[in-house]
Amino acid sequence: MTVNQRPRHFVLAAGGTGGHMVPAAALAAELTRRGHRVALVSDERGVRFPGLFEGIQTHVLPAGRFTGGPLGWAKATRSMWRGRMMARELYRTFKPAAVIGFGGYPALPALLAAFANRIPTAVHEQNAVLGRVNRLVARRVDAIATSSEPTERLASGLLAKTHLVGNPVREAVLALRARPYPLLEEDGIFRVLVTGGSQGASILSQVVPDGLAMLPVTFRRRLQVTHQARIEDIDAVRAQYAEHHIPAELATYLPDMPEQLAWAHLVIARAGASTISELTAAGRPAILVPLPGATDDHQTVNAREITRAGGARTIRQGDFTAVELAKQMQKLGLDPAALQNAAGRARSCGRPNAASDLADLVESLDAPVSRLPVGRPSKPKVQFA
Repeated sequence: MTVNQRPRHFVLAAGGTGGHMVPAAALAAELTRRGHRVALVSDERGVRFPGLFEGIQTHVLPAGRFTGGPLGWAKATRSMWRGRMMARELYRTFKPAAVIGFGGYPALPALLAAFANRIPTAVHEQNAVLGRVNRLVARRVDAIATSSEPTERLASGLLAKTHLVGNPVREAVLALRARPYPLLEEDGIFRVLVTGGSQGASILSQVVPDGLAMLPVTFRRRLQVTHQARIEDIDAVRAQYAEHHIPAELATYLPDMPEQLAWAHLVIARAGASTISELTAAGRPAILVPLPGATDDHQTVNAREITRAGGARTIRQGDFTAVELAKQMQKLGLDPAALQNAAGRARSCGRPNAASDLADLVESLDAPVSRLPVGRPSKPKVQFA
């Protein structure tokens, strides 16, 4: 058994949102498959995420957000210090070979404890802009794994330890790459998936039903919609679809997202990191509406690559009206060949080896001779006519 193959312990530390937890879960699955033991450190939301970390040892550490002025900062500092002490106690028994942070404030105490114990560390950035916590620790960690090239807010002096791996997705989503884009006949059912990410998006609920209602009647009659909405919006959205006579399935959470993606001809969504990664893994064209209040406007940056490749159209929230949506829908939906081409262009932006490449990097942290080369490419080159 080689150095890299020996079973080891790894700690994954992530904030409790889907954008952080999904790639952490994908890495946990890959490391477990390779024979390693994994522990998760997060907040109360993260350890309760449905279906992601079954069978994985989990720990909740206190971690405050540095907001609210001097008083808020003081409370956050105390919480971080308590979390750091608890993480150091965990490391005395679990003895990790490395600690990997996925962003979010709950990752910070675990990384601070690793620095204090001189345990190798890495961070993974899901967005196209380096997040606050990852920026805070970037100079101290041993490796930085990125999902996009370039990644904004990443200092040029850190490029020597930066590795482009992509953003890991669930196996069920990755499996969609082997399935063809769903058949779309000129008079057949046109399936639309609307999702605002784990938190939902009220703007999609306000605009999409009316926008779809403005489509030509021959197109509108073909629609079949699945719409994820916030719980406070769902009854109103259901009533709108019924008023417009558009068949629609409404839910506040879609546990079968991979299957929903499998049959979708078009996705209307926010531009969170997990959404972009799943669209590019599966190869699904999209209309993207970035969240305008996202930190450092990272959702707009997330959407650039797939949009420039021709796999998506991005609409600023201020311009996202029923009229604009109907116009973009007609451009995309009335030409099946063009839509299928857009699906291929979205797929060309995917990095299907992300979980494996990230696991390789993590395994290399305590074996410097086998480190990955900087900027290791993992996405295939695809040519279009």
